[in-house]
Amino acid sequence: MTPALLVLRDGRAFRGEALGARGETSGEVIFNTAMSGYQEILTDPSYRGQIVAMTYPLIGNYGINEEDVESRRPWVNGFVVKEAASVPSNFRSRTTLSAYLEAHGIVGIQAIDTRALTRHLRDHGAQDGIISSVETDIDILRERARVLPQSLLGRDLVSEVTAEAPFGWREGLWERERGYVATAPTTCRVVAYDAGIKLNILRQLRSTGCDVTVVPAHTPAEAVLERNPDGVFLSNGPGDPETAPYLVESVRKLIGRVPVFGICLGHQILGLAAGGRTYKLPFGHHGANHPVKDLATGKVEITSQNHGFAVDPESVARAGWEPTHVNLNDGTCEGLRHRELPVFSVQYHPEASPGPHDASYLFDRFKALMKQKGG
Repeated sequence: MTPALLVLRDGRAFRGEALGARGETSGEVIFNTAMSGYQEILTDPSYRGQIVAMTYPLIGNYGINEEDVESRRPWVNGFVVKEAASVPSNFRSRTTLSAYLEAHGIVGIQAIDTRALTRHLRDHGAQDGIISSVETDIDILRERARVLPQSLLGRDLVSEVTAEAPFGWREGLWERERGYVATAPTTCRVVAYDAGIKLNILRQLRSTGCDVTVVPAHTPAEAVLERNPDGVFLSNGPGDPETAPYLVESVRKLIGRVPVFGICLGHQILGLAAGGRTYKLPFGHHGANHPVKDLATGKVEITSQNHGFAVDPESVARAGWEPTHVNLNDGTCEGLRHRELPVFSVQYHPEASPGPHDASYLFDRFKALMKQKGG
């Protein structure tokens, strides 16, 4: 096996073996606690700019298939695992994890102590790092890592992942290629902002009877309203929400004009559009097992999450907003709604299913708001 190194900005280094493409990459190193779903993680645009370390020790055991992608390509900057399965076992598998990474030019590393890496990131915070299978001198890599530009600081990652032009989900490239077919008659017209949208969000919207048009993140509010939508959806996406002021401004103009539902980055964008404040979490929430409490019902949902920023709910309280969900691990805000206007959001991913479909009701709530407004 080809030796490889992972070196963090603070100098912590891990020796291992090369995984995927040979070369060198850098990005913000974060950890994900999911035991499965690695293909969805790799193809989630929200991971743009990040090196993802999986805490579960065996990754790739069911291989890679053609159905479980969440976007048109993998987006992670790098991938870190304890052990990558070389012989996958699943009837849908078409290739191995390592071959998939290599085919897409993604540099990875395996055979390192991922528990030690996770504890270090938990205790010291997510930080930039380098994976290299071409440079074996730790001191050289430590110096490179020390002077890395911070991956997410001031970088508009949304512009790097958004669609180039509007498209209808019925006629979208991915649907034509994969043969997806809507299962419910359309009763509402939704315009979805693509800040890095996942395919399963589009499937969920269609399954609840929405006719979905996806527009690039730079689309002005006026252009959205010209489409006469019954509702507007704000998607997930990568990076700091403050680096997408064009999207914040568009959403600010849409609030009160049409029902709005935001997920993940869309939740943060709504918070900023309402005049609120966002802040960076020490190591973020990345995984398929985060408990979230619905403050209205008292029920607890086990949710899938992927975000490094959060909204301060007190910063939007005076503007008529109130928190609807709270993270039971750290108490951060996981949902907001306006007391009078048909606008709400959640920080987690209700379209993902880490077990029961705990949060799928949110799409029905969005549809109900649109129907109340005449959709």
